[in-house]
Amino acid sequence: MTFSSAAILLFLVMDPLGNVPLFVSALSRVAPARRTRVLVRELVIALVALLAFLFFGRSVVGLLGIREESISIAGGIVLFLISLRMLFPPPGGAGEADAGEPFVVPLAIPLVAGPSALATLLLLAGQEGARPGLLAAALGAAWLASSLILLASPLLHRALGERGLVAFERLAGLLLVALAVQMFLDGLAVHLR
Repeated sequence: MTFSSAAILLFLVMDPLGNVPLFVSALSRVAPARRTRVLVRELVIALVALLAFLFFGRSVVGLLGIREESISIAGGIVLFLISLRMLFPPPGGAGEADAGEPFVVPLAIPLVAGPSALATLLLLAGQEGARPGLLAAALGAAWLASSLILLASPLLHRALGERGLVAFERLAGLLLVALAVQMFLDGLAVHLR
């Protein structure tokens, strides 16, 4: 996988546009003077979690004796389910955020460093010829683009409105369905060899 394809995949999986309404809602209870500081803190925590999983996740999976094609098939299934939720969100949304200032949950984990991002990193790191430095750079680029969007979340929410954000999330979900099917087929092809 190339740098650009890995970065685009990770960006889509992080789903910053789909997270804008959730970030706006979670930060609405935070004093306006602290919102940017809290958001930057949460984004940095998410990046640290993602990098830790990129470099140590394969070791943990190796200790469990899980094969690479199993990761590819499972990652494809998980990504498929997540993309279906992007295309067809459950009624009622993601639920109410807790009162007060968010810390780690829900902004850093699971909204930015969620199961789909972690599974995608594990899958990318497990591909033949994967280079950790390249993946870390792609992750950094995807995280930076996501962070810029999320830092501008109040402006985006006002400019695009709820319908515009939903349209972008559905488009990302459609692209992720295709990527999920490809991951599943790649894992199946390796298994059948």
